[in-house]
Amino acid sequence: METEKQIVEVEQPEMLAAINKSEVDMQVATAHQYPRNVHAALNNIETLATSDMDTANECFYVLRRRNADGSTQMIEGLSVRMAEIIASCWGNMMVATRIIGNDGKVITAQAVCIDLETNLRVSVEVKRRITNKYGKTFSEDMQVVTGNAASAIAFRNAVLKVVPKAVTKKIINHIKEVSLGQSLDMEKSRNNLVAYFAKLGVDKDTLLEYLQVDNVDDIDKDMVLELRGLANAIKEGTTTVQETFIQPLVEKRTAEAAKKAAEEAKEKAAKAMARQGGKKPSEAAESKSEQDNTKAVDNK
Repeated sequence: METEKQIVEVEQPEMLAAINKSEVDMQVATAHQYPRNVHAALNNIETLATSDMDTANECFYVLRRRNADGSTQMIEGLSVRMAEIIASCWGNMMVATRIIGNDGKVITAQAVCIDLETNLRVSVEVKRRITNKYGKTFSEDMQVVTGNAASAIAFRNAVLKVVPKAVTKKIINHIKEVSLGQSLDMEKSRNNLVAYFAKLGVDKDTLLEYLQVDNVDDIDKDMVLELRGLANAIKEGTTTVQETFIQPLVEKRTAEAAKKAAEEAKEKAAKAMARQGGKKPSEAAESKSEQDNTKAVDNK
């Protein structure tokens, strides 16, 4: 009697799905069996973040953004390094990042963060341009670097959406205190920061104009913190030297040139009217203003 043998074919996607499900179920069961101690987690986060001045310096970033009305807004947040510390100490959390898109102009990274205790799942996407100001696509190596930066930022954003903001608010002030140090040599810190940004292509005059001060000695403790946070933002890819320093400076110069050209054109028109009517330029300008106001009233 012959025994029939049946070959059972297992589809690869089904196998991977089953493996992933079993891994997640095991992690969830472990999280419920050993729930996190919030107090201990906060202490661990603060201990690691403030272990030394260099670590504290890398835990936050600071950016300046110009509003439509010309005012400046300060944007402050926690860095990728700080998000890594939070994720490792918070516990019972699963985080994964990957590149999900690259169309030759923009690269898109996705991060998924899951709190295994509360079953909270957050997915975040971050886009980064991979073309230069001339529209030319980056080289393959630079695309990899940009993708890694986008993945790191997506990781940070996802973790900070899962972990309550109250956690980060309690420790950020202490981190700043450690970053400044108890006996900080301000002159040395100023010179180090000026030298650091010079290596990035930002000269002293541009740096002082960004801070809106006249001399290096005018840089105070708050500005030192801001520059350290800005250095972290540039390092992790949240912003660039071009976006932070060069582009606003070009826009400012363009606006100033346009304003100056408009004033010169107005002055030339006033002089021309003065020559025609035998009036002084100032009187001609006032007369032209009165005529414009009269026309506006008549139109109404």
